[in-house]
Amino acid sequence: MVGVDVAAINPPLELANVIAICRDLSEPGVLEQVLSALGGRAQVLLSDAAPKLTGVRATDRAREEELLTTIAALVPALLAPGGDLLIKLFDSPEADAAARALGRSFEKTIGMRPEASRRGTSERYLLARGYRPDAP
Repeated sequence: MVGVDVAAINPPLELANVIAICRDLSEPGVLEQVLSALGGRAQVLLSDAAPKLTGVRATDRAREEELLTTIAALVPALLAPGGDLLIKLFDSPEADAAARALGRSFEKTIGMRPEASRRGTSERYLLARGYRPDAP
C-alpha cells in the first residue's frame, strides 16, 4: 500500500507493506515516486484528499476543483484497467462535474454518504468500478 499526504504520519507506520510519501499530489515527480513504490499500476485507488478549507465558499470550491482535477489527471497513469476508485467529494457543482467526468471512464459509479460521516457535513464519496482507460 502506498499513501500520499502533505502531512507526515506521526508516529511513522513501520509496516513492511506500507509506504508513506509526504508530498503534495500536484508536485512534479510524485506520480513517478508512487508508481515506483507500487511497482506498477494499482488495482484500487482510494482518495480521501481534501483541500485546506478557509470558510470562504468560492476559495474552498476552487481548491476542491483544483484537487479533483489533479486526482483525475493521475488516474490514467495510476489505475490499472478494470481497477476501482473511491474518492471523497464535497457537495458542490464542481464536484458533481468532476464525478460525471470521472464516471465516464468506469463501468459503474455509485455516489454514497457513509453513515459514519459527521452530521451536517457536505462530504460524500464516489465509488467507481471497472476502469476503462479507452472510454470516450
